[in-house]
Amino acid sequence: DFLGCRLTVGHRVLVPAVGVRVPAPQLLFNPGNNMKNKLKIFSGRSNPALSQKIANYLECDLGKISIRTFSDGELWVKYEENVRGHDIFLIQSTNSPSENIIELALMVDAAVRASARRVTVVMPYFGYGRQDRKDQPRVPISSRVMIDIVTAMGADRIITMDLHSTQIQGFAKIPFDNLYSRSVIFKAIKDENFDSKNAVVLAPDIGSAKMSQGYAKNLEMHFALIDKRRYAPNQAEVSHLIGDLKDMDVLIIDDMIDTAGTTVNAAQAAMDKGAKSVTAIATHGVLSDPAIKRLNQSSIRKIILTDTINILDKKQIDKMKIVSVGEIFGEAVNRIHDGESVSALFEF
Repeated sequence: DFLGCRLTVGHRVLVPAVGVRVPAPQLLFNPGNNMKNKLKIFSGRSNPALSQKIANYLECDLGKISIRTFSDGELWVKYEENVRGHDIFLIQSTNSPSENIIELALMVDAAVRASARRVTVVMPYFGYGRQDRKDQPRVPISSRVMIDIVTAMGADRIITMDLHSTQIQGFAKIPFDNLYSRSVIFKAIKDENFDSKNAVVLAPDIGSAKMSQGYAKNLEMHFALIDKRRYAPNQAEVSHLIGDLKDMDVLIIDDMIDTAGTTVNAAQAAMDKGAKSVTAIATHGVLSDPAIKRLNQSSIRKIILTDTINILDKKQIDKMKIVSVGEIFGEAVNRIHDGESVSALFEF
């Protein structure tokens, strides 16, 4: 009797339930469990050495990926292992050549199309970071373009280090973590055994003054400042130097060394003011021509850089020391993967 809501099948009577909540079937596999086995790290071609250090810190192997450049310059990317449902971290600095950016975009797109659960872009060096505003008519805000490219490809998060301008984080609508290299730079400075009473941190321009003041405070050193005038891209001259440098060990700390004009001019100004020695420190060693020639011929005693950018052997000179930030990025990847706070990595 169908209208009476009673169905007879063999010797069993089925009565349809009305208004009764049936518990949802339980998942046999909880995606939140066993995530440690789902972490995978892949490296682009811009800085494989740093990628390997990050993987070593996490005690895992780099994922297998094929990246090729065709004869016409086009790039081809393929993941050589399953990434479906995995937490993927892609490591690629976006320094020159510009194909590093395209390579990263293709890596993100391939991971998203292969059904990765989450794709995090790790950019140790964020290229185009100095083009963060519209300072002239008819020019792009290139920093925003770089973020839009990565976001449009489907990235879920961005991790970088020592942005040239921290407000770049505001361009992104996805989580954007700006890590600091301070812990490794502090150790490198302490290894030089400076006497804090006879040492001074010299900010090479107004833009780096706040960062330099932070280092001076934490290292209990003196602080000095250079007023720089820029008359063309990558070309500047020292106008004024504020502070006493006589018989002092001077530390010039900046976020990057590109053509080294700013650094070398600051070092010469310090020596002209009676400085005993000059040590140049930067996170990103861009080292565009003629940086190496300038640094070699300068009065700088030592240059300390990190490995956010892969520095070729031909650019490594005797007075240069490279310290690794692999552990900082490794810890950030580990905390993000496990859903833990990364705020401790931002503390100074």
